[in-house]
Amino acid sequence: MSTLLLDGEWQLSSPQHPHINIACPLPGDIHSALITAQLLPPPYLGCNENDIQWVGESDWVLRRTLYLDSSSLDAQAVDLCLEFVDTMAHISINGHSVLQCSNMFRRYRVDVLPYLVDGENHIEIKLDRNDIEASKRAEKLPFPVPWAVGNNKIPHMNTLRKTQCHAGWDWGICLLASGIYKSITLVPVHQTRLTQVRTTQNWNKDDSCDLNVIIDYDITSLSDKPQQLVVQFDQQEHLIQLPADMLGSQQSQCVITITEPQRWWPAGYGEQTLYPLSVQLNNHTINKQIGLRELELNTDKDSIGSAMTFKVNGKAIMAKGANWIPLDALPSAHTPQRYRQLLEDATAANMNMIRVWGGGMYEHDIFYDLCDELGLLVWQDLMFACALYPSTPEFLDDVEAEVRDQVRRLADHPSLALWCGDNEVIGAIGWYPESKANREKYVVNYDRLNRMLADVVTTEDPTRRFWASSPCNGELDFGDAWHDDNCGDMHYWDVWHSGKSFDAYHSVKPRFCSEFGFQSWPSLPTVKTYADESDWNVTSPTFEQHQKNGRGNSIITEMFTRYFRFPNSFDNMLYLSQVQQALAIKTASEYWRAHKAHCRGILYWQLNDCWPVSSWSSIEYTGRWKQLHYHAKRFFAPQLATFIKEEQALTLHLVNDQHHRCTLEGHIRQIRWDGEVVAQWPINTTLEADQATSVWQQQVRETEPSESKDHFFHVQLHCGEKLIENSYYPALFKHANLQPSVVHWQVKTDNTGIYVELDSNNPALFVHLEFDGPGRFDDSSFTLLPVAITGAPKKVRYQGCVSAYELAEKLRVYHLRDTY
Repeated sequence: MSTLLLDGEWQLSSPQHPHINIACPLPGDIHSALITAQLLPPPYLGCNENDIQWVGESDWVLRRTLYLDSSSLDAQAVDLCLEFVDTMAHISINGHSVLQCSNMFRRYRVDVLPYLVDGENHIEIKLDRNDIEASKRAEKLPFPVPWAVGNNKIPHMNTLRKTQCHAGWDWGICLLASGIYKSITLVPVHQTRLTQVRTTQNWNKDDSCDLNVIIDYDITSLSDKPQQLVVQFDQQEHLIQLPADMLGSQQSQCVITITEPQRWWPAGYGEQTLYPLSVQLNNHTINKQIGLRELELNTDKDSIGSAMTFKVNGKAIMAKGANWIPLDALPSAHTPQRYRQLLEDATAANMNMIRVWGGGMYEHDIFYDLCDELGLLVWQDLMFACALYPSTPEFLDDVEAEVRDQVRRLADHPSLALWCGDNEVIGAIGWYPESKANREKYVVNYDRLNRMLADVVTTEDPTRRFWASSPCNGELDFGDAWHDDNCGDMHYWDVWHSGKSFDAYHSVKPRFCSEFGFQSWPSLPTVKTYADESDWNVTSPTFEQHQKNGRGNSIITEMFTRYFRFPNSFDNMLYLSQVQQALAIKTASEYWRAHKAHCRGILYWQLNDCWPVSSWSSIEYTGRWKQLHYHAKRFFAPQLATFIKEEQALTLHLVNDQHHRCTLEGHIRQIRWDGEVVAQWPINTTLEADQATSVWQQQVRETEPSESKDHFFHVQLHCGEKLIENSYYPALFKHANLQPSVVHWQVKTDNTGIYVELDSNNPALFVHLEFDGPGRFDDSSFTLLPVAITGAPKKVRYQGCVSAYELAEKLRVYHLRDTY
């Protein structure tokens, strides 16, 4: 018998719903099976969220029959292996209970050979209600432990080791999923069982690398036949003879020296070389891809406070990226193709780090494999977020096993940069009445859990830092980490939650900002996927159902009134909300990058959506890039030019993140809204490696406010073949004397594909191309200058499978002056 996959069709039923007896594919989830069987309406459409809650309020049973012959049972053991079991599951074979699961994040392995028979075998998986189990656990706690009120729609989810946002979040649908989301296997064991392979790296002074391969295995029975481990790395093979007279759990090690290693680098800093590693024992094989690199998090004391700088291969990295939430509220929709598309879109926007947020899940292997391949460093939260959590012995034991499983699974990925204990749980101590009234008690409760997490991570993976919480000022610091510019990582939410203006981002200089964000509404093509035209209104029932932040729509519209003239149509409201979101994140990111000696990390909230919704994402659920993502491609580029107003002067800052010098040359222009260039300054400078500096300054005359309404500043620089552009607008957009602009565009083709050629009679702002179909453009939401200034029309290439005719038929071009 070789490894047997139990993937495929199972039968699904429910004791509460006797009429249901349908096929359910595994890996998969219950909701998706019911949707396929047309027993559940599409959850994301209209207000259907309200009509699907009965699924999570039911128990479910999965059954299948498996036929085995006597040769299949000729083994010392047959291991049933499961992962991503969500969540309360009881598994039986031929009427015998073989496994109880109660933690979505555990990896389970149990010998089921005693329960298998020659012929027909009946396997049953009972999935119990999560909401009832959560309430039962809460009742047994010695004191109340507040759950994520305001995010979760189902109480006490913090007592369950399950994806917390399945019960709803301020961007997420309440869809309490259950199922099994990874292949179930039966693995025969013949004398030996290969259980784990881990590696560590030791770098020598001559730049060679010693790779230590640590192999855990079991010997289940003695044999006259010699057993050996076969270790293959790159093109080397090593054989390890196993002792013939030992039983039980064993460990062997093999040191492989790579004399001229090709190092793995984050995106934008070098190549992502991966070496294949294979370990074979009898009929078991474990394969991995190993990236050779040195990694550290520098938190040393400095003249400011304490650093927060990731260093790879001895070089300081400017971490640039976003926060990641689960790919889809329906786990069956977590496909490799969608993982690849989103992560490739992250690197296309010049990101080099992704933070896996603690209210979601430890992601599937494909996620980390792709991050290795693409050069995306991973800030990995452990799965705790925005609530307090129990510290009972039973809870700690369960979590300890979970974290041990996950660290062992993920630690060999070169992309994994940091283990972080939780998201905002230190802060949550000050949010809830119970903990505010007895802070010391709940700090001790927190510390019991967090200290255990630190101990497990440090034991299992001493090569990486454990960071207690995000945000956090450092070890055993339970204070306010939201506003400390001097150390740790910061979550800065004063612009969104506290209603401050965008220039408030200039009031802080975090050492590392791991969360900040501003919402927008989805684009019209995405709105069409869930709302009928009769509901195309931001206060319609459907639109409000797809806005999970209680004040979200009000904040967006109120901020309109500060910066813009109010839009004249629903589609222009959607467009303008995305302009506004992009401006917010651009303002923060460019300012912090200009002060890179202080700030070494920028991760905005958030990259993706798990359903079509109004949110902080830069990529919509449909995969469509919001304007923010196009801006991120520019403000995260390796070289950046940005205007910053400082007191009475406007200053141009240039930034180079790469580890080599570069030359930038071009012009700054002062341009009237009618297209007249009133002043021009040449720029020709060389930036050293990893440098930020100011190269130009212009005094601002505050006594002439009317003059600021008539012009703007635009910089255009070349760094080799790369074009770097940016603009500064002295007046609020609602006060500026923007001239009516006619944007001319034409779809053309050449030997490299389809492109759109654009020109305008006057400067046009935030020119955004929207195509109601698959694919994206290579640029959008830009300042379009007349050909009289640039000398040539703007070319924007389309990336996707579509004809030039279809693109021309369905293309919509927005710009700011056209919204009123």
